[in-house]
Amino acid sequence: MNNNLKRWEVLGKTSKKSLDIKDIEKILLKNRGIVANTARKEFLIPISPEKLTLKSLGLDKSQVKRAVARIKKAGKKGETIIVYGDYDADGICATAVLWERLYSLGLNVLPYIPERFSEGYGLNAKSIRRLKDENPNLGLIITVDHGIVAGAQVEAAKKLGVEVIISDHHQPTKKKPRAFALLHTTQIGGAAIAWILAREIKSVRDGLDLVAIGTIADQLPLVGANRSFAKYGLVSLNGTQRVGLNALFSEAGIVKGSIGPYEVGFMIAPRINAMGRLVHAIDSLRLLCTKSSQRAGELARLLNKTNLERQRIVEEVVVHARGLVVDTKEIIVLAHESYHEGVIGLAAARLVEEFYRPAIVISKKGKIAKASARSISGFNIIETIRKLEGYLIEGGGHPMAAGFSIETDKIEDFTQKLNKISASILTEDILTKKLKIDLEIGFSNLGQELLALVKSFEPTGLGNPAPIFATCGVTVADARVVGRDSTHLKLVLEESATRLEAIAFGLGGIYQSLSPETKIDIAYALEENTWNGRKSLQLKVKDLKAI
Repeated sequence: MNNNLKRWEVLGKTSKKSLDIKDIEKILLKNRGIVANTARKEFLIPISPEKLTLKSLGLDKSQVKRAVARIKKAGKKGETIIVYGDYDADGICATAVLWERLYSLGLNVLPYIPERFSEGYGLNAKSIRRLKDENPNLGLIITVDHGIVAGAQVEAAKKLGVEVIISDHHQPTKKKPRAFALLHTTQIGGAAIAWILAREIKSVRDGLDLVAIGTIADQLPLVGANRSFAKYGLVSLNGTQRVGLNALFSEAGIVKGSIGPYEVGFMIAPRINAMGRLVHAIDSLRLLCTKSSQRAGELARLLNKTNLERQRIVEEVVVHARGLVVDTKEIIVLAHESYHEGVIGLAAARLVEEFYRPAIVISKKGKIAKASARSISGFNIIETIRKLEGYLIEGGGHPMAAGFSIETDKIEDFTQKLNKISASILTEDILTKKLKIDLEIGFSNLGQELLALVKSFEPTGLGNPAPIFATCGVTVADARVVGRDSTHLKLVLEESATRLEAIAFGLGGIYQSLSPETKIDIAYALEENTWNGRKSLQLKVKDLKAI
């Protein structure tokens, strides 16, 4: 099965021979499910997060009111409040957002993030008992980015005289926890829900920089409210005064003013995540919240060093796992004692990228194994795993990503049954990579006006991909290889008497087949290239086919 082959799907169909910019805008919006005039307006000019209503976010107003009242009551009584977070970027940012707001109001509040390897994901009954022993005045725990499946842990807390407010965005099971208040929606991320709760307590704009990181890091669809949080949050992030983030930017070579989804997803979030994957996420939280420039520098260097180690470990796991993958249409399920629990999700994602099949990577440590799953479009991984709930000790997640623990001696049986129930769902169509193309147009349509329209769709990401265009019958005027090991292609292309430059990353291997005057069909994104102070339009090649 050649997983590098892509099937082109042109989404925008039009009978018009000549398209103006408004026609193209309408097609691009329709391709993203945005048809109504109000929806179009809100997409192009997103509602500011301050004006988003609880109803529009899918949050129960009565539950939010109940949570706010309980937090204020804790403040009046002098109770200790613990903001109980998660060890990924969304959870860490959510913890920082809510802890900072409550602390600024003078409440007796402590942040807490569990240690991945000894405490595991989410609320832990033993940890709650220890926290109560250490803080006898503890009366309220607020979860951020987890808790929707923590029914037993909530009951354990109540027995200790500790009430629990849950704020979470993960998929619920049929039986929800009997918490004091339940702030749950799948429309936005953990940091965004924490920010909304903070807003309802006292309306200020602080924290949107962190919400942008959480939203993008968790790979949430950048439409609707998530688009609002990402767009306005990125503005805040580019001007952030947080000394910790600024130190991290310096360490990572990030220039403020140019931070977008790529910088967050591939440079900022991995460094924040690395601590929770290998050591303890508390130092990532400290980086976000510190006021000391010296401490910020120390923590930024620590996060960077840990991230480099994380990259090395992931590569080891992927190299080993790659050798075990069998070329079938089944879900990839790989388990081994050497797989580091903190990076199995990243390894699963790499396998999905390489083989384009759902993948589950399992770390076997003694009797209990930890698993992380990643999926492909059209296959709901958490729904499929939950059909085998009897095998799971615990588990949760999203349609595209999940995590669970399982008894080691049940892995083989679980794998067989999983592939049996998924066989009819994993069709040839689902297992075929698709390149979704917004519109087929000629080079005569390309220019600064279209580039400005494309930029208005930013921030782009899952749910709102950067617009992709296709042009057929293009002539290769010039081609050369560039980059280390000649892995990339630099092209000069011509169509309808218009010449444009293009860059094709990773396609250096086809250079020999592209002699001058070769005709190709090309799929691409539009971008602005700056060289020696001169700006020009450039095509970023997504795929090309020789005619």
